Amino acid sequence: MIARLARTLLLLQVLVAGLIGYAVSRHLPSAPVWLATGCGIGFVFCIRALIAANNFRLARSFGDEVPVPRLGWRRVARMYLRELAATLISTSWNMPFRGMGAAPTIFPNSLPVLLIHGYGCNSGYWRCLCRHLRQARISFQAVDLEPPLADIDSYVPQISAAIAALCTATGQSRVIIVGHSMGGLVARAWLRANGSDRIARLITLGTPHDGTGLARFGVGENSRQMRRTGRAPHSICSPWLTALKASEGTGETLLVSIYSRHDNIVAPHASAVLAGARNIAFDGIGHVALASDPAVIACVLTEIGDAMRMDANARTSPLAFK
Repeated sequence: MIARLARTLLLLQVLVAGLIGYAVSRHLPSAPVWLATGCGIGFVFCIRALIAANNFRLARSFGDEVPVPRLGWRRVARMYLRELAATLISTSWNMPFRGMGAAPTIFPNSLPVLLIHGYGCNSGYWRCLCRHLRQARISFQAVDLEPPLADIDSYVPQISAAIAALCTATGQSRVIIVGHSMGGLVARAWLRANGSDRIARLITLGTPHDGTGLARFGVGENSRQMRRTGRAPHSICSPWLTALKASEGTGETLLVSIYSRHDNIVAPHASAVLAGARNIAFDGIGHVALASDPAVIACVLTEIGDAMRMDANARTSPLAFK
């Protein structure tokens, strides 16, 4: 469904660009075709660029509970341009046309990785990370959460089915989960319902564990569940998030939260910090760019490798046979 919606939105952008180009050619008959075309494309690009910039502005407006490192203007510009590029590639190419949810990629003797995308996305979001997993010969599967605006708990059966299918395909008894944004909350909801026996590690990327103020601009039950109301440090998370947190224990070796202290969607940024988990902070990276940033990808691969080693050691330990 998200792929169809993304293609529809892309078609609308093409139509708008075409109409503007046509209007330019009508009002300036002597203008070359490339100028009229450029005006249409440039208009659409500027709108997309303004939306990305506004997300950073909105994120700052919700305040922060802890100080955020200040970035120089060059790094701010680089962060913005990389986030804009990641957004354009994801929403205009990967999600509409390059979904990764068709079939799992399997390698022998590899603990599999289940990839869970975030709100308003689909499996195409993971294309960059999937390329690195394939190069490392790590088995993986990316799910497409449907319907896109449903209750987060309603995705739990789909995750159960994906875990069962991955374990059957690889002959493994456990999986590693990597969840971006809302995908991390879906994974936590699955853990609440099923326990951690089948999970070797849960790695979240830019997940609003304590909610985000920007969720109020979204639609759907899942958006309401991710809401954080008020301005930090006096903001509060939704009843659903409060109940999820109350149901959990600690699992320092199981849970890892990787996040950016300059996230333009998770606001305040400290909402991405998960109590009881190992929290790894990055600076100067936007929300969508997290899964394509080289440093973040290297960190994710390190965590996956560490989880694989721990799983192998546990299975070969003498205690495992008692």
